[in-house]
Amino acid sequence: MAARPLTPKPAPRALSDVRAKSAPKHDPERLTTHSRTVHDTVAQIEHRVATAGPLATEPAFWTRVRAAALLHDAGKVAEGFQQQLLPGGTFWGQRHEVLSLAYVDLLATVTGWTDEDRLVIATLVATHHRALLTATSGAAKGKQSLSQQYNFRTQWDEAFTRTPRPNGDPQIQVTRGLHRELLAWFSGALHTDPPSLPSGGPTVADRARLVLDELLDAWRQPVAADRGLLAVLAQGALTLADHAGSAHERLQTHMPLPTDYFHRLPYPPYPHQRQAADTEGHLVLIAPTGSGKTEAGLSWAGQQLRTMPGLPRVVWTLPYRASLNAARRRLQRDLAPAPGEDTADIGLLHGTVAHTLLSEAAETECSEAEAEANADTSRGAEPTAAMARQARARAGAMRLFTQRLRVATPHQLLRGAIAGPVYSSVLLEQTNSVFVLDELHAYEPETFGRLCAAMGLWERLGSRVAVLSATLAPPMTTLIEESLTRPVTCHRAPQGTSPVRHRLVLDENPLIDPESVERLRTWLDEGHSVLAVVNTVATAQALYEELAASASARARLPDDPHAALLLHSRFKNRDRDTIEKNLLSRHPERAVGDRSHRGGLTVATQTVEVSLQLDFDRGAVENAPIEAVAQRAGRVNRRGRHPAGSVEFRVHRTEAGRPYDDAAVAASWRALTTLVAEGRETLSEEDIERLLHLAYDTDWGRAWEAKARRARDDFAATFLTFTDPFHDRSEFADKLSEQFDSVEVLLREDVDEYRDLTTGPEGHPLRAAGLLIPLRYGQLKTYKPQYERNLGVRVIDGAYDETIGLKPPTEPDTIL
Repeated sequence: MAARPLTPKPAPRALSDVRAKSAPKHDPERLTTHSRTVHDTVAQIEHRVATAGPLATEPAFWTRVRAAALLHDAGKVAEGFQQQLLPGGTFWGQRHEVLSLAYVDLLATVTGWTDEDRLVIATLVATHHRALLTATSGAAKGKQSLSQQYNFRTQWDEAFTRTPRPNGDPQIQVTRGLHRELLAWFSGALHTDPPSLPSGGPTVADRARLVLDELLDAWRQPVAADRGLLAVLAQGALTLADHAGSAHERLQTHMPLPTDYFHRLPYPPYPHQRQAADTEGHLVLIAPTGSGKTEAGLSWAGQQLRTMPGLPRVVWTLPYRASLNAARRRLQRDLAPAPGEDTADIGLLHGTVAHTLLSEAAETECSEAEAEANADTSRGAEPTAAMARQARARAGAMRLFTQRLRVATPHQLLRGAIAGPVYSSVLLEQTNSVFVLDELHAYEPETFGRLCAAMGLWERLGSRVAVLSATLAPPMTTLIEESLTRPVTCHRAPQGTSPVRHRLVLDENPLIDPESVERLRTWLDEGHSVLAVVNTVATAQALYEELAASASARARLPDDPHAALLLHSRFKNRDRDTIEKNLLSRHPERAVGDRSHRGGLTVATQTVEVSLQLDFDRGAVENAPIEAVAQRAGRVNRRGRHPAGSVEFRVHRTEAGRPYDDAAVAASWRALTTLVAEGRETLSEEDIERLLHLAYDTDWGRAWEAKARRARDDFAATFLTFTDPFHDRSEFADKLSEQFDSVEVLLREDVDEYRDLTTGPEGHPLRAAGLLIPLRYGQLKTYKPQYERNLGVRVIDGAYDETIGLKPPTEPDTIL
């Protein structure tokens, strides 16, 4: 028998040859470079977060995170991982972070770490990509936890010491010389002598197994809530440092909001603005629309920045995604850019896109290569394609964290409570922050309650909260004060802050009744700008198509392209952004002395109620919860500058409350009719306060308060205890999204463009966000969505027009 030809042995790999990444292609990043970068990035995070909240109780917090940052990728020294990084490389199949535990164990013998230091550092190293344990309620969807992948069936020596090759030769995962060289480098970085390596001692596989077993024992049972919270925050600090280091992004230090913002107001301040600027600590501010509520909130936030440690963030939340871009543009316009920049850099937290970016960024090269190999074996795809996609995701995810001022809906903030490798960075970023919750009244009782629970967590994390609203009912204020342990200062704008702006008229006829529609045409004929607000997208589309031609025919200018505009939530993000810009340009706040006939029609849903500084001459709206009615009124004769003085604001009765609770809409109508019967038809601040009292002093109002309190307590008990900090809770992410009743979808006709924008040479999920359309979960099934795994988005078929938006699906005929 002929002898088998000998396979030439590869030259021993030196530490300078060990890569951490597959990029950049011409010179992939070394493990030592990446480890040092992530270690140094922790200093930026510490500078921002400082020792706020519970971090002040643990002096070793940042020291442990820095050590974990240095060691988190030590296991990438394995030959299997190095081969995987090569173009066309084969999938290794092991977790590099598990092998990293052996180096934590070795270095613990020479660094003087306490047992708790060693435990925490090892835990952070092990969990920066995957959950340690499975969910307490059973197997979770998504990725395997470490306890699932490594168990009594694991062949540890085969995995991490001598791995059989296809040709039968063993692959030595870490040669003795490379092992010593790596330990010497880590020891130098930690300012200690290298550990001794007696012959016959435990292998790296043995050490990794023993440390993983210790971690599983330490975290399998519930721990004290404070200890669990600190552990999750440390995990967030490491994952954030890893993402930032991988993306080579620095956290911004410039704050666009000056601490003396109040003193820069270009007009004499209102009393409530001065009160907000003088408040230190939590704030509730109730002030009418158009009275500078946003400026008051910014003045309060600037004051908080003066007395908080580190470099606090400011997070401005709004209830509707449709409001985010308008709010961001306003802050970019009004706040201070960094030196050398033209506009203030304001972050924007997208819903679906943020989830995709954070999930992909939390993956490691191991799992990305595995996914690509499994999905594309038939096409011969290279694992490095997935690694490049992950690199883009990490860069995109870091854009969510670099800026110090962010505009967001609360959804992603509450996702931070899920923690784990994906969301623990989100949770850490809620430490030492300033939260301004604008128009908090707009939420359902369940969401309002969860936000109250989050406020309590934010306070524990050393953050401060302000709630701004034109319409905040007494039960809401009570719940806010109950949820915070420190005093909450409540300021109300004094009566008469706003002039009389409206003449309230109640109409029993539906807004889509022919007589009502004809009244809108008459207003347009008279040269008025008209706002019509309805409760559902389908009604808005129908009313717009009925009146658009009339509005265009009666336009003040022959070629007015925006004589008729439609705004609702079911537009592509980029189209809605364009509509908002056109709205703000076409219907800005009336200037003092402006007596012109402005004309034009806008039909909208509740998306028009928040953040958009619009001003119309006449308003006709469908009845809705009382806060929504008041907000809609705030877009009509916004500052009371109409030349005729107060103007007509007409509320039409509705037979059904959809999408609102029927009982809430009925309580609103009773309150409105009672107010009119009392002879009060001006919708002044005093009138709105009376309406809130009437609406909430009902069976519905008391039930609302009970639901909100129950939701607050349930959310705190389920999510905010952190007694099981390293169990996989990814199953809760989808449930939380469903509870928010919100999802974004992609039209099938846009799939190719979305793929090109996300995965092309310059691909980035944020570039493709403009193609997504928000939907309610309850609406989703009517469009028969299909989940595109490679894109991470649901795809639907539907009729769409950039002026009308996504049309309701055609329901098939049924025989009853």
